[in-house]
Amino acid sequence: MEQSNTLKSEVNTAYPNLNSKNGGIAFSVNVGAFLITSLMAGIIIILFGIDDKSDAYVYINYLASPIALTVCCTVFLAVSKIPYKAVFPVKCKPKYYFIGILLIFGLLFAVSPVNTYVVKLFELCGYQPRESSSYYPDLSGAKIIPAFLVMAILPALVEEFLFRGVILNCCERSMGGLPTVFTVGFCFALFHGSPEQTVYQFIVGCALAFVAVKSGSILPSILMHVINNGLIVTFAACNLFDADGNLMMSDTANIIIIVFAAVALVGGLVWLFLDKKPFKKGEKWGVAKFYIFASAGIAVFSLIWILSLFGCA
Repeated sequence: MEQSNTLKSEVNTAYPNLNSKNGGIAFSVNVGAFLITSLMAGIIIILFGIDDKSDAYVYINYLASPIALTVCCTVFLAVSKIPYKAVFPVKCKPKYYFIGILLIFGLLFAVSPVNTYVVKLFELCGYQPRESSSYYPDLSGAKIIPAFLVMAILPALVEEFLFRGVILNCCERSMGGLPTVFTVGFCFALFHGSPEQTVYQFIVGCALAFVAVKSGSILPSILMHVINNGLIVTFAACNLFDADGNLMMSDTANIIIIVFAAVALVGGLVWLFLDKKPFKKGEKWGVAKFYIFASAGIAVFSLIWILSLFGCA
């Protein structure tokens, strides 16, 4: 028993800077880095007179976030003296990849339609959603390759590095497993600043965090994220979205896909809940410390979210 307690203590103190305070700081400084990079991107667009309907405009805006998060996370880890292996664990059992595939298939086809109802609710407040085509560059022919890299693979890698890597691993040790799952999901959804997708992104963010916590690895959530983004880009390239961003298919096909997706989602969740790995317990004030130090970032993106809702951002 004494040896077991000693080993547990060694694990908990191996990386003392992995704590919810630093998790909150990481979120806030990444928000600041994103704003600075977005401002720089805006200046470049203005200086070079780049048309807001051009591919260059779309790519510049898509690259702003990955560049900011990559640089900021790298500097943050160096300053905090946190090794990459502490926030980028890769080893896990193969079953978590299968669970992740089931979950993301279920989420994308059975849960994402909730966006339609969220938009209708916000429209009552005067919200004007953007046409789905405005999110994409030219996806014809070989042009889908750079789009896939910039819109599917790169954001998945970088966002997982921040949310399911740095923030999750900092918070889990101080906040405990379950509060971390919901906190990471909340920050993930808020960071995207997209009112019409907030509910879906919160659910997906929680699912990705849940898989990361249970598996002890970041790779299953990266796979899930790439699949989610990749399918959306592929559907757009095949012109399968209508002006509102909904998949164009017959009612029968839609029902069949939703049923299979719901079964996959429930099956993946049950499989994950039956996992014997327990959630870590949090420390006193662990949750409060995160939100105190993340408050600056949360305030900024809350304002951006509100401005987006009323078409001001």
